[in-house]
Amino acid sequence: MKLFENKKFVVGPFMKVSDPALVEVAAFAGFDFVIIDLEHGPNTIQTVQNHVRAAQAKHIVSVIRVPEINENIISQALDIGADYVQVPQIETAEDAKRAVKAAKFFPEGARGACRYVRAADYASMPKENYFGNANKNSGVIIHIEGNIAFNNIDEILKVEGVDVIFIGPYDMSQSCGVPGQINHPKVISTIKEIVEKAVPLGKVVGTFVESPESAKQWIELGVKYISYGVDVGIYYDACKSIVDKVNA
Repeated sequence: MKLFENKKFVVGPFMKVSDPALVEVAAFAGFDFVIIDLEHGPNTIQTVQNHVRAAQAKHIVSVIRVPEINENIISQALDIGADYVQVPQIETAEDAKRAVKAAKFFPEGARGACRYVRAADYASMPKENYFGNANKNSGVIIHIEGNIAFNNIDEILKVEGVDVIFIGPYDMSQSCGVPGQINHPKVISTIKEIVEKAVPLGKVVGTFVESPESAKQWIELGVKYISYGVDVGIYYDACKSIVDKVNA
């Protein structure tokens, strides 16, 4: 599945809980995608393949955030059927090229080639179909997180094969000297500068938000990939709201 078919922007949460039922709930709620998190939280490749199954069953795009620029993990995430990989800690154009190379088969990259995987229907798919279509059927999202990446952003934006440039506001807040303050003027200004450079070049930009107001603000500035909250945080907010209203 592709993210932006007939959509001006897309919205989806990070998923840290290991139960794939929450992926189904996200789909029923109307989210466009889920980011299944292997960087922060208890999940493994083995557990998240059920998240991918749930996403496909409910027709929602699956993104796996891998823990690092690691060719084997990127390949595994795509082998189990993820629609996109989201690669953190991108600091240079070379980092971005490594991520693309790991996620794409020849000629766009050098991803490990195996058709005995879930993405190839466990070898039941004709090999010509699998290897011929895999590159266009999967995507790469790179995660810009700090000042080093910010200083190299012009070169990063030139890298071919990147579908979305995702700006992580929490890590960016650390680089700006205001850890955790994702709405601090320094953080907002830094993200805006990246957006203003990327959008005129036709690049798709994403970021993380924690309120509808923030989401609308970035959408108005041209951000199209909106990561809204985290499953555990969304659940906490709902529970806290109920408790506060009952006890009021």
